[in-house]
Amino acid sequence: MGKPHILVVPLPAQGHVLPLMELSLCLAKQGLRVTFVNSEFIHERLVNALMERDNLGDQFRLVSIPDGLTDADRIIPGKLSEAIWGIMGEKLEELIGMIKRAGDDVSCVVADRGVGSALEVAAKMGIRRAAFCPTAAIITPLVFSIPKLINDGIIDNEGTPIKGQEIQFLPTNIPAINTKDFPWVWNGNLTMQKHLFKLIVRNNEAVKKADWLICNSAYDLEPSAFALAPEIIPVGPLLARNRLGNSAGSLWPEDSTCLKWLDQHPPCSVIYVAFGSMTIFNEKQFKELALGLELSNMPFLWVVRPNSIDCTKVAYPEGFQDRIAYRGKIVGWAPQQKVLSHPSVACFLSHCGWNSTIEGVSNGVSFLCWPYSVDQFLNERYISDVWKVGLGFNPDERGIITREEIKHKVEQLLGDENFRIRASNLKESAMNCVREGGSSYNNLQRFIQWLKA
Repeated sequence: MGKPHILVVPLPAQGHVLPLMELSLCLAKQGLRVTFVNSEFIHERLVNALMERDNLGDQFRLVSIPDGLTDADRIIPGKLSEAIWGIMGEKLEELIGMIKRAGDDVSCVVADRGVGSALEVAAKMGIRRAAFCPTAAIITPLVFSIPKLINDGIIDNEGTPIKGQEIQFLPTNIPAINTKDFPWVWNGNLTMQKHLFKLIVRNNEAVKKADWLICNSAYDLEPSAFALAPEIIPVGPLLARNRLGNSAGSLWPEDSTCLKWLDQHPPCSVIYVAFGSMTIFNEKQFKELALGLELSNMPFLWVVRPNSIDCTKVAYPEGFQDRIAYRGKIVGWAPQQKVLSHPSVACFLSHCGWNSTIEGVSNGVSFLCWPYSVDQFLNERYISDVWKVGLGFNPDERGIITREEIKHKVEQLLGDENFRIRASNLKESAMNCVREGGSSYNNLQRFIQWLKA
């Protein structure tokens, strides 16, 4: 019998591709054949990227299927939902059929929990399946509780909060969440919310029927979540260094010159600022952020994507780039895992996406929290209220986080040694889980043995 062949299907977005790529490389290192199925848009960005670094040969290959989306469609939940449950499901079934006709077989489909159609296709074709949760584990029981939230009158049938309130929606030591911060409440856009909510509900049914539900988290990070939902199996944090390899799955060219720039600064002296692949600022807030970094009087490394603001061109405050030339570095994209492990980084000003959160935690870095959408508000609660390794910002009456507020929170965070101590302790707990004999390590080995069976 040949080596088992695993088909891996991510949601076509940076924060979903990255952890599933990391999992896939772990599987390939363990002797499994892995086919990583991207949408054509994602495939174009990855095909020339990082596979050669790890010398996996024919153990790992990238393939693509069409999703029918334009660039503008990709951030619209309704369009994404139509693609996932329409053309992507159809084309995935065709791909599996082609593999079978070529004399090969698919042993298991491992799919992002956001691509429920892939799990349904696998079930239809009699293939074993595992759902992968790229977010905090607590998101799964939250979205599974949607029928109860409706019955209790907390949300309506389209996911809209009936009234804004803080709720302790689960009966264990899990942070409370404001109903306006539910992951499907899309920045107040009711149309997007409606489609995202519908997609989540439909995906839930497919996820519940999977043979495994694995998660990029660890028991020591979310003990209450796993006690509440023991069917979720943590295998994280999934980081390149855990398999002694290089990070893979970035959809933007990484500017590695920032690592040499960091080398020029003393330990714990640099603010690292990065807001992931989706955050968009208005021009006023963007300029206030820039001026806040300047006012902090600290060196900073700032990741600014070309589409970081909601106007045609990134516009810095007048004279800003000249004034910060010697203590600030701005890049389009950074090798984030390497940046966060660099000794010169003092703290991480972050949107609190789950990948960024666990990458920061795994490097003992404290946080300044600036969540934007989806699950990021609940991640901020973990950082600030549960783990106590970071601080959030308080907007003013206009909803703007001012330069003075940024300066104040930088000083508060870095002036309190307890944040650094707690972050260091949390790092040790998280990394113990992925070391040989740790809980996530053992879970991953158990999953691999099941794949090989």
